[in-house]
Amino acid sequence: MTTPDGPVAGEDHEVLDCLGQRCPLPVIALARRLPELPVGAVVRVLADDPAAALDIPAWCRLRGQEFLGAAPGPAYDVRRVR
Repeated sequence: MTTPDGPVAGEDHEVLDCLGQRCPLPVIALARRLPELPVGAVVRVLADDPAAALDIPAWCRLRGQEFLGAAPGPAYDVRRVR
């Protein structure tokens, strides 16, 4: 769950800045970074490519990760599940 300002307080989280990158670079960056984080960590992906709104949730479904939703920015929060 996210709050309007970010991931729920107390959770491990980091920001992955993919602003200005076009599809598929934000998803590739997420796929590379997420396995380096502990299970339960939340990554906020900053991505202004319109395709990211579809690509990031789809990647989460395919990879068994939790898409927490869009956040102001434009940004997308993802929790590492496994």
